[in-house]
Amino acid sequence: MSEAVANDSRFWLNGNFAPTFEEVTATKLEVTGSIPPELNGRYLRNGANPMTGESMHWFLGDGMIHGVELQGGKANWYRNRYVQTPAVKAGGSGADVEMGDLTASLANTHIISHAGKILALEEGHYPFELTPELETVGAYNYDGKLSTGMTAHPKICPETGELLFFAYGMMPPYLTYHRANAAGELVQSEVIEVKGATMVHDFNVTRNHVIFMDLPLIWDFENMAATGLPITWSDDYGARLGVMPRNGTNKDVVWYDIDPCYVYHPLNAYEDGDDIVIDVCRMSHSMKADAADVPPVLHRWTIHQASGTVSESQLDDVAVDFPRVPDAIVGLKHRYGYTAEFGGGLPAAIAFRKYDLQSGSSSAHELGAGRAGGEPVFVPAEGGTSEDDGYLLSYVYDQATNKSELIIVDASDMTKAPVARVHLPTRVPAGFHGSWVSDA
Repeated sequence: MSEAVANDSRFWLNGNFAPTFEEVTATKLEVTGSIPPELNGRYLRNGANPMTGESMHWFLGDGMIHGVELQGGKANWYRNRYVQTPAVKAGGSGADVEMGDLTASLANTHIISHAGKILALEEGHYPFELTPELETVGAYNYDGKLSTGMTAHPKICPETGELLFFAYGMMPPYLTYHRANAAGELVQSEVIEVKGATMVHDFNVTRNHVIFMDLPLIWDFENMAATGLPITWSDDYGARLGVMPRNGTNKDVVWYDIDPCYVYHPLNAYEDGDDIVIDVCRMSHSMKADAADVPPVLHRWTIHQASGTVSESQLDDVAVDFPRVPDAIVGLKHRYGYTAEFGGGLPAAIAFRKYDLQSGSSSAHELGAGRAGGEPVFVPAEGGTSEDDGYLLSYVYDQATNKSELIIVDASDMTKAPVARVHLPTRVPAGFHGSWVSDA
């Protein structure tokens, strides 16, 4: 790392947020503890990793995937690879590309698997398809049927296998909803009318509905010098939730006003009779001029469809984000949720906090001094009988060794030491979102 970067005040260029530049392949990884033998697949995680060592914002680095393959109680390999986007091929770190080119993705935010394809995602452009060994296949647009970008936070319905997603734009159409069937065929695209161009990072699904979050982070190129992004908070835009049947159209959307706020990531949503319950990591504002950002904390919205109202309650006061539930209950009623508990004013986990939404309690797996993690991804245990029978997987950086581990935590008892720690040969920079891609 250059001295200029080392002395930079931008957190995403320092410490374990700083990029790593070497693409590594390591096999037969050392393990402390015992990897559960049913964990057969790959843990993959995406993040912004500027090739040049420079970027104007944490969200703007080039996408790099870090993966570990587990099989039969062994850790077969670790790999990290840049997604070979046009920007990376042109030299990286957001190299100039044509505006409006939907292949010009940074592909740096999330990675999922659906219908046999592994897709690296970034919310403004097409997905990029990768092989199981993390080599880039190329931009993917559903055989030419996708005419917009794709959110970094699609939802896979555990009951139908559908992939539900959306795109937002700086120019009309500002919001477009999409639905792909279990075979990966794009079967529906609907323009959703909203008041203007906003950053719509995520959304919610239930068994029968999708719920859009129309929140007051608006596109504003005059503000770019202040934040590094052309986005700013609006005191005038308002905030609302739009409920639509999953196979509905714009005319079916019912909008519900809520208190102004911003939500990057919801935990989950489900139907409770006529009510829709949504648990989210809520901020009272974000990117507001002359105001420091406030940390996200867990809140609950309950949409009362019968009365046309929304009730809101704060569930905790701990700074948490990167929330997850088991993939098998996305859109269904959940009891437990898993989050990254932030500390030190940075978006990195000092602990993994588990919420019991039935009892109102929480417990934490503390990572320890000098250690920092990311989003905890839930993987079910074989033969599990309870919702929390399974494991949490995440990369954890250890400052003392300047290397990282993949840790595997028993989700049913967060206070226990990790079931296993897979020792990696290098540092995995702090990043964004990932998935478990099972061999099954």
